[in-house]
Amino acid sequence: PPLAREEHFTVNFTVTNLLYTSALRNPNSKKFIATKKALTYLLDLKLKNSSISPAFTGCTVEALRSVKSGEGTAMDAVCTYRTNASPSEFDRVELYRELSKKTAGCTELGPYSLDATSFYVSG
Repeated sequence: PPLAREEHFTVNFTVTNLLYTSALRNPNSKKFIATKKALTYLLDLKLKNSSISPAFTGCTVEALRSVKSGEGTAMDAVCTYRTNASPSEFDRVELYRELSKKTAGCTELGPYSLDATSFYVSG
């Protein structure tokens, strides 16, 4: 069999019910760490129950950014999958559709409300 190669894709969205505070600017703050952990867990959970599940290895929240003057928080995550673990090619459009269904049309992720127009999957 061919060697496993790790490939990456990004998932970006804006959380509308999470005010961006100075604590979220500091990657060492308790608030940043807790928020990053919660978002990573919830996103991983959705992807582990998707068509890329056999190949999926996890996501890392790379950044939390202020949007709309701090009224919301944008999240950028890099997710990883192995190319030989799944016979199908990575299809970001299909994955977006699946995530859309699993997040009520890109509007909720656990306790977080999302801006549906901000939800983006790139591969």
